[in-house]
Amino acid sequence: MRATRREFIRDTALAVSGLLNLQIGGKSTRPAQPPGIWEVNDGTYVKSTGTDQYRRGLYTYWRRSTVYPSFITFDAPTREFCTAVRSRTNTPLQSLVLMNDPVYVEAARAFAQRILAEGGPDNSARLAFAWRSALGRAPRDNERALLERTLTQQLANFAQDQKAATELLKVGDVPKLANVSDPDLAAWTAVANVILNLNETITD
Repeated sequence: MRATRREFIRDTALAVSGLLNLQIGGKSTRPAQPPGIWEVNDGTYVKSTGTDQYRRGLYTYWRRSTVYPSFITFDAPTREFCTAVRSRTNTPLQSLVLMNDPVYVEAARAFAQRILAEGGPDNSARLAFAWRSALGRAPRDNERALLERTLTQQLANFAQDQKAATELLKVGDVPKLANVSDPDLAAWTAVANVILNLNETITD
C-alpha cells in the first residue's frame, strides 16, 4: 500500500457505498470519530452533519497534535514535525478500524442497501454485484463460495439475535432502507463490511 494514499481508504469505502460527496472546495469537515479525543486538549469536537461528513479525506479537519484517529492508524503524520518519508505499516489495529470505526460501519450499511437495491433479484446476483463494485472484477469460484457461506452464517446469526441487528443498523445517519428486515439488512451489512476490509479493496 502506498504510504501517500492511506487517507484514500476512507474515500474508497464511501465511494463504493455511494455516500462519497464529490464537492470541490469549501471549508474543512469533521466526520464521526470516537468521543473524548479532543477533550484531552480542552477542545470539543462537533461532527459535521448531512453530506458534509461524507466529503473526501482531503477536506477532513486535522488538528496538529490530535489527528483524525483512523488516519493516524494508517500512518498519517501528526504534522507537529516535517515528515520527509511516511511510514508504511500493516497492523491488526488497521483491520479493527476498518471493521469497527463508525465511518466504515456506516459505509458498509450504505453499501448493503445499495446491494439490495441495485444488485439484482437474488443473493447470487447481489454477491456478484457487491464484489464487482468493490474490486472491479467478478468473484472467482472459491471467493463466491466464501461469500455465500458468510452471508448464510450472518443471516442465521442475526435471525437469532435481532437486538444485535437493530443496534448495528443504528450506526450512522443514513436512512434505513424500507421494506427490508433488520436481520437481513444487518447480515448484508456484515458481508459488505468484509468486502470493504479486503486487502484487494484497500490497496491499489
